[in-house]
Amino acid sequence: MIAVFVHYHELALKGRNRGYFERRLLHHLQTALRHLNIAQAEALPGRILIVFAGHPQRELIQERIQHTFGVANFAFVQDIPVDYTSPDLTPLCKAIEHEVRSLSFETFRITTKRADKRFPLPSIEVNRVVGAYICQQTGKRVSLTDPDMNIVIEIVNRHAYFSLNRLPGPGGLPTGTSGRVACLLSGGIDSPVAAYRMMKRGCRVVFVHFHGRPYLTRASEEKVRDLVEHLTRYQLTSRLYLIPFGETQRQIVLGSPASLRIVLYRRMMMRIAETLATRERCWALVTGESLGQVASQTPENLRVIDEVPHIPVLRPLIGMDKQEIVSEAQRIGSFEISIEPDQDCCTLFVPPHPNTKCQRNEIQAVEQRLNISLLLQECVEKAEVVEYSL
Repeated sequence: MIAVFVHYHELALKGRNRGYFERRLLHHLQTALRHLNIAQAEALPGRILIVFAGHPQRELIQERIQHTFGVANFAFVQDIPVDYTSPDLTPLCKAIEHEVRSLSFETFRITTKRADKRFPLPSIEVNRVVGAYICQQTGKRVSLTDPDMNIVIEIVNRHAYFSLNRLPGPGGLPTGTSGRVACLLSGGIDSPVAAYRMMKRGCRVVFVHFHGRPYLTRASEEKVRDLVEHLTRYQLTSRLYLIPFGETQRQIVLGSPASLRIVLYRRMMMRIAETLATRERCWALVTGESLGQVASQTPENLRVIDEVPHIPVLRPLIGMDKQEIVSEAQRIGSFEISIEPDQDCCTLFVPPHPNTKCQRNEIQAVEQRLNISLLLQECVEKAEVVEYSL
């Protein structure tokens, strides 16, 4: 049998809604670990206990939990039944000594958390008894400030669970607790990081990618498929819309000045993405835009672009510089995929000198000459939908 204690932090601050967030986290963990023979999964005071029958791979358990938002940290634990009427810590001491004897360390500390206050011995007494036993049996020293090993004991429901190593989780809020959003995923470095950040805040993300076919190859589509597959590890299931945008771009080029094309492209993308977001019951659009990074991301152009959608546009990276975004992409594992060469639709029909301060009246004047409704309808109708599941 393998047992794991999952701890959370932010969920504990939710007051009367705490139970709802705990249930969502428990459900996500059960779904992520469903193929690993779960024998027991329940919410205990301040923590979640998951017990596996047989001997599933610890590495796979660890990988799945470390991609579950809402988890602050977790640990593989062993449990020893304890008697509340006449507590005897000898079985617990012996079990811990057996586990640590083969490990390399010089100093240690005992950290006891008595979640069940019915247990009569205070935490400091448990620390003293178990620590003295380990010192006597192993010859190792206690260090309360900088130990080589921290042995954590958690007393819950007439069991004493102990662990030797806590592993970090991603934090954040459980998937779906903040509704659904639609993310415009370009295939570059920025937008996957933006999607990750919204997932971490509890949003389920629907992905929308605009490609340049029939004028460009499938390179960007293949890259985006890989990115969505990578990000699906955090939300277990994903939906990707692939939008053929090349012909729409050509129509815009034929009917507009070169300097306005970038903003016209972005406004058209917003219309299409909002249509799909409404279909998917999303409450907001998400982009990877960072203020001032490129011509379409100046304050003036962002303002003109934001006039189109009727739902909020979220930009989680708006105040980050490129190096900060790259560092986060490397940390979450999307960077190596994002830097693969492709043919992004944003490179198609790009003017040499785009206007960085487009005016609403000139943009609207051009759009009146375009059949916006027809272009929107054609893109939505030709969209390809790809489903992903862990």
